[in-house]
Amino acid sequence: MDDKDPTKPIGERVEHLLGQMTAEEKAGQLIQPFGWLAYDHIDGKITLKEAFKKQVEQGGVGSLYGVLRADPWTGVSLETGLSPAQGAEAINEIQRYAVEHSRLGIPILIGEECSHGHMAIGGTVFPVPLAIGSAWNVELYREMCRAVARETRAQGGAVTYSPVLDVVRDPRWGRTEECFGEDPYLIGEMAVAAVQGMQGDRLDGEDSVAVTLKHFVGYGSSEGGRNAGPVHMGWRELLEVDLYPFRKAVEAGAASIMPAYNEIDGIPCTVHTELLGEVLRKRWGFEGMVITDCGAIDMLASGHDVAADGMEAAVQAVEAGIDMEMSGEMFSRYLLDALRQGKLETATLDRAVRRVLALKFKLGLFERPYVEPSRAAQEIGSKEHLALARKLAAEGIVLLKNEAGTLPLNGAAGKIAVIGPNADHGYNQLGDYTSPQPKGKVVTVLEGIRAKLAKEPERVLYAPGCRIKGIDREGFAYALSVASQADTVVIVAGGSSARDFGDGTIDLKTGASKVTDNTWNDMDCGEGIDRMTLQLSGVQLELIQEIHKLGKPLVVVYINGRPIAEPWVEENAHAVLEAWYPGQEGGRAIADILFGDVNPSGRLTVSIPKHVGQLPVYYNGKRSRGKRYLEEDSQPRYPFGFGLSYTEFRYSNLTVKPDRIALHEEASVTVDVTNAGDREGAEVVQLYISDVASSYTRPSKELKGFRKITLQPGETRTVAFTVGAEQLQYVGKEYELASEPGLFRVMAGRNVADTLSADLIVRED
Repeated sequence: MDDKDPTKPIGERVEHLLGQMTAEEKAGQLIQPFGWLAYDHIDGKITLKEAFKKQVEQGGVGSLYGVLRADPWTGVSLETGLSPAQGAEAINEIQRYAVEHSRLGIPILIGEECSHGHMAIGGTVFPVPLAIGSAWNVELYREMCRAVARETRAQGGAVTYSPVLDVVRDPRWGRTEECFGEDPYLIGEMAVAAVQGMQGDRLDGEDSVAVTLKHFVGYGSSEGGRNAGPVHMGWRELLEVDLYPFRKAVEAGAASIMPAYNEIDGIPCTVHTELLGEVLRKRWGFEGMVITDCGAIDMLASGHDVAADGMEAAVQAVEAGIDMEMSGEMFSRYLLDALRQGKLETATLDRAVRRVLALKFKLGLFERPYVEPSRAAQEIGSKEHLALARKLAAEGIVLLKNEAGTLPLNGAAGKIAVIGPNADHGYNQLGDYTSPQPKGKVVTVLEGIRAKLAKEPERVLYAPGCRIKGIDREGFAYALSVASQADTVVIVAGGSSARDFGDGTIDLKTGASKVTDNTWNDMDCGEGIDRMTLQLSGVQLELIQEIHKLGKPLVVVYINGRPIAEPWVEENAHAVLEAWYPGQEGGRAIADILFGDVNPSGRLTVSIPKHVGQLPVYYNGKRSRGKRYLEEDSQPRYPFGFGLSYTEFRYSNLTVKPDRIALHEEASVTVDVTNAGDREGAEVVQLYISDVASSYTRPSKELKGFRKITLQPGETRTVAFTVGAEQLQYVGKEYELASEPGLFRVMAGRNVADTLSADLIVRED
């Protein structure tokens, strides 16, 4: 039999190929070195490095991580990095060498970061997942995932390390921006959309990439919101909350999964056999590949300290169910010696190799290892993808406050002063896991507003005022001077997940760009950047307070990666927009909202507290968690699902029919939604369920459905949901899904704190 014969079943092809492999070739399939180290790019010429070629010849390389990744961590810049066509050419060179110079001609699995766009030079930068979640538009996100898959596969990328399915429990965590929010049901809907969008109808399609679900599991519930900290969570909560989105994605056909760095109840997820074996493989029937996060195996011996040394850590990982190591450091050092010393069984090694080879066959890499560079140049950053990025950004923007109709802006706004550290800083709009951007690619808020008033450029004034971090107030005087000349002030503040891209800085006294030897790094969010507070960094609040004294209409736009708790701003600004990190088209999207060309429809997927001391404030906590503190109640300033519009929506006629059902039956829930305002708008209709009395404690409310609908002025639409066992069940006795008879409260409305309610009685079958 020929394992290259595509007409044969994949299982047969895998076994035939495995039977020909040496121990060195098997171990090689489990390692994933850093891809940007595999080649040199000098004067436009791509040359494979001798060390990489030697590695291929001596046993093979199973995968490469981030061949096309560019950022300060990799050291790949706009000057040294690859254009879309060059990236495709580089991967072709890599694959050609692997196929032609390894004994068995096994192609390499190219893995790339694609959390909110392919992290390669030229790739479309979409809004971060927190903004995508706030759009509550599953179909639009699925469309985005198809676009990301097209861009990635066009360059030769075959697997992506997304979606991030972590449930946010402490937004001080720097990776909050990478998540969809705090609710497992909503995350589960996005998870299914990601799998369907990126993997397409079949993995071997030219527009499909394999997804890697991460981080499995509990990563968003770390102690103190500190990255990779221990997770203190009971098994029932783990199954009901954090594991739920992963289960939905596995059921949808996800091809790969990545364990989290953290430990749960003393067991690191990297070697958590009950999670990786019992839950993932046996209960859920997952047959795909499991890959570690970077450095996770080393942490077992130097961090978690559950292994005496590197060899023991590597053996533990393979035995627990790890199939590939990102970075490949520990596996390349220890696997062969462990095999020779009898510390690792050949059958255990073979199990992992089978899964790696199976994924390569499913992706069609043996039949189609090469890509067409001209197609990469055409697909990547296309006009269609830019339009999609703009629409997603606009739908994810949340209007938190709009006093006396301050927004949308109109002719009465007169001169507009655009002020703040995020008003004209493109990188601060993009979030973490972003490649360097050529000048002019990212549209800032200042540029978006100027474009709206292109015929009246004199109406737009600008001053940065201050930086994100630091105590430098030298820009205050200029900002106040600019604001005093305006009729309306738009302050663009917030945070930054921009790493040091060497793009210079801004003269705070004049607002002009300038280049310095030491670029100011304003990063206060992103991976590894956890905070003790949710307040604005630096002197941003002081700047806002000083400008407020001028008595002008004040609009605050937040661009950031986690919720901001600034009571003074909420109480004194006339309007507040939460834009998260809206991506490269964010400036246009924000301007669309500010001027009313788009009616805001974003709704919060994380609760925003009044004060950091209220944490945790996620809406679906247990009823027994208490009512208040001495200083303040326990309710958030803005609840889950909250968001304003330029029109008004009214809810009426909530019905549940029948209102009595057996455990195996379903009820239809309908509610009428009316646009009672004078302009078209989109509303997110949310369905919540409350189990009034249960054998085990339950959250007071749980999201179980949502619909985003668009209504014309005066239009009424009846929105329908189905409620049955899937919506009513929970993890009961023996940690199995169960349904119980009793009284359930069914709620529908505009956010978790503003709903209509009706009862549903469930009886025994």
